Amino acid sequence: MSDMFITIGEMAKRSGLTAKMIRHYESLGLLPPAIRSDAGYRHYQEQDVQQLRFIRQARELGFSLPQIGELLSLWHDEQRPSSKVKQLAQEHIAVLEQKIAELTQMKAGLETLVSRCQGDDNPDCPILNELAQPDSPCCQHN
Repeated sequence: MSDMFITIGEMAKRSGLTAKMIRHYESLGLLPPAIRSDAGYRHYQEQDVQQLRFIRQARELGFSLPQIGELLSLWHDEQRPSSKVKQLAQEHIAVLEQKIAELTQMKAGLETLVSRCQGDDNPDCPILNELAQPDSPCCQHN
């Protein structure tokens, strides 16, 4: 094998992903199939490291695997309109804003429950009592 090939262990170090995740992304088609040595070992090239970094960073931003597939297609298409990339990012921002709103509502509900609990040695706990109620006002989701 030529020195230009990179082992999966080296790929893991350079991309910040585990070998298991690299194999997973390859099985999903987000990473092209590795070149195999005569012994069956996976060998990658430098552009595969870049692609894995792209995938990792897109995951860190919360993009789904199908969205990452679409972003990768756009990344590889030199004729892509940047408007399509921007649209995908803006749609993802809207999803994140919705999740933030839901988390904020959950936090407020939990803060309400915590404020009702004495937190002493008494076994009575309004947190547990409220969680058992069918329509607890602290736990309403819109």
